[in-house]
Amino acid sequence: MAEKILRVGILPREEYKARTLAIARGQYRPRRGEPKIWFESLRSMAQVLSAENQELLRVIAEQKPQSLKELEAATGRHSSNLSRTLKTLARYGIVDMVRAERSVIPVVKATEFHVSFVFNLSSRPAA
Repeated sequence: MAEKILRVGILPREEYKARTLAIARGQYRPRRGEPKIWFESLRSMAQVLSAENQELLRVIAEQKPQSLKELEAATGRHSSNLSRTLKTLARYGIVDMVRAERSVIPVVKATEFHVSFVFNLSSRPAA
């Protein structure tokens, strides 16, 4: 399986909002290689990429289930939990939910994550 790299960034909500508005106004143009997926904090990224969710991604990538029922059987996770988790992973661009005739097929889009974040030194109190 070819590695699929997803570049993610950590940026506090207010800074992300300011960045998004600057892009919309044409004041900032994202550089090539910049993250396209952003998390508010390391904690929020850790929740989405938890050990349990990493295992789910591994099962999807290796077993290539052809339906959510197959994935449910392979993981032992309940459909409501699985569905909620997959929607979150899809929202972050980590999986795709491909509609087939009578089912939805989960497909892993990223197998490697490169994380970028910068400490905002200007907001630190003076020593």
